[in-house]
Amino acid sequence: MRYHALACDYDGTLARNGRVEPETVEALERLSRAGVKLLMVTGRELEDLLEVFPDAGVFDLVVAENGGLLYDPAQRHAEPLAAAPPPELAERLRAEGVSPLGVGRVLVATRTPYDVQVLAAIRDLGLELQVIYNKGAVMVLPPGVNKASGLAAAAERLELSPRSVVAVGDAENDHAFLTAAECGAAVANALPSLKDTCDVRLAGEAGAGVRELAGLMLSGELDAVEVPRRHILLGDADGDSDADDGDSGGEVRLPPYGVGMMVAGPSGSGKSTVTTALLERLVGAGYQCVIVDPEGDYADYPGVIVLGDPERVPAVEEVLHALRLPDHSVVVNLIGLRLRDRPAYFAELLPRLASLRAGLGHPHWVVVDEVHHVMPAELRHVPLHAAGDVGSLLMITVHPDAVSPAALRLMTSVLAVGRDPAATLAAFATAAGYDPPRAGSPRDGDLALWRVGTERARRVTPAPGEVERTRHRRKYAAGTMSKDKSFYFTGPEGRLRLRARNLHTFVELAEGVDDETWLHHLRRGDYSTWIRESLGDADLADEVAEAERDCREEPESGRRRIAGLIADRYTLPAEPTDYDPDHDDT
Repeated sequence: MRYHALACDYDGTLARNGRVEPETVEALERLSRAGVKLLMVTGRELEDLLEVFPDAGVFDLVVAENGGLLYDPAQRHAEPLAAAPPPELAERLRAEGVSPLGVGRVLVATRTPYDVQVLAAIRDLGLELQVIYNKGAVMVLPPGVNKASGLAAAAERLELSPRSVVAVGDAENDHAFLTAAECGAAVANALPSLKDTCDVRLAGEAGAGVRELAGLMLSGELDAVEVPRRHILLGDADGDSDADDGDSGGEVRLPPYGVGMMVAGPSGSGKSTVTTALLERLVGAGYQCVIVDPEGDYADYPGVIVLGDPERVPAVEEVLHALRLPDHSVVVNLIGLRLRDRPAYFAELLPRLASLRAGLGHPHWVVVDEVHHVMPAELRHVPLHAAGDVGSLLMITVHPDAVSPAALRLMTSVLAVGRDPAATLAAFATAAGYDPPRAGSPRDGDLALWRVGTERARRVTPAPGEVERTRHRRKYAAGTMSKDKSFYFTGPEGRLRLRARNLHTFVELAEGVDDETWLHHLRRGDYSTWIRESLGDADLADEVAEAERDCREEPESGRRRIAGLIADRYTLPAEPTDYDPDHDDT
């Protein structure tokens, strides 16, 4: 289910002429039994609302006074969400004969044409207040208080995200909270301006429209309705008259729900750059992401809660507790967990994430880096029926064929990164049991996007992100680099073949090799060349190159100095990983 809460306006939406039909209340009760949270967001004063609508208890929370007051029907407790205007305002309006005049706990309200007197009084009294119109009603509120701010307060109280809410209304003051919700719907009797900007136009008027919307939510049909303003930019595609999937040139955007995407390609091909840019846009748009990070690559990602480090593995309950707050995305750092224990940990975490989403509507995206660590090819069963069970699922790997086929079949698209996208897509398709697509040779920096089931992949130029992350810092320290990226101690005569799969094993092997072997590579500049070309760390490479020049005759001094330079820049764990993506120890 995409939407876990329904937010309704009252007058003209739920109610016609101030009254709600019994059939509408019954539709709301069905939604509540299905686990959907119900929010009313109205401009009415609370006492007036309760007088005309005795069934207000069907709602989990009521936002009254156009965002100024939050009411809990179960507890019968009302809480102002802002300070009330000074009494001098209402006193002056009464003295000038303004009628009707409503004075709530935060709101002062009248009707046109008395907005002239209202504006003059605000000006003359020097007050910082705003005036909001609603089909002839004139509402005075503190600045920043509207239905959107009220919806945000109600959602926070229920541990909901606005990205899981559908809102429905009919008038000018509904623009704000329809825009703030993930999906905004307008009943048939809504103002034309609201219909023009909403996401869903309902055929029914007032309560009939609300019942129609409830039916769409219960049937799952609303989940399939596209909300283009919520789509997330991936990049730009070339127009292709031969494309068979209906796509054309222009921006390529991803819907925020129901996506199963794999980002695959060789080490150093740009997977992290693409993933980081996409994460940046998802988090910036308000979607909660949980990033399962086997190698600690995201420990420095800004603006997220990072759980776990090389010395401590986060408990599953700790992860779930952190995710209850929808405003925070969470990184689950598993670098401290032995490789063989990672699949079991993830097998416990994944269904709990699905359960959390079923109850609260978030997290919205589950991102699994180095997915072959937690869902290896040997894994036959994945506890998801579809990516939508966790909102959306993004998996990143070097080797698609090292991932569980059951997990691969959850993917609806594949993004191939690197110089040979055809080989990457073929590896995925073969492992998942599909026919490989056709994929041309991309230009430098381009990607190949394949929508599973189509015959051809598209060339996409990725949109860059703004966040600059220290890429692969912990992966290079403790993970396992592919064979072509690893360092090999061979010695001057090539008698050795000692593979350093990461910086940790490099330092360990450096301490154990004979002086002749160490100096052979040092004098050739092999260490700085490896760091520059395989790790992409030019700054460290320059420092190591200087050490190579200074320590050409001093093996012990050279070992200590280079090891120190590495330790200063990278996290070296107490226990190295023995995982090898090539399934070979050579």
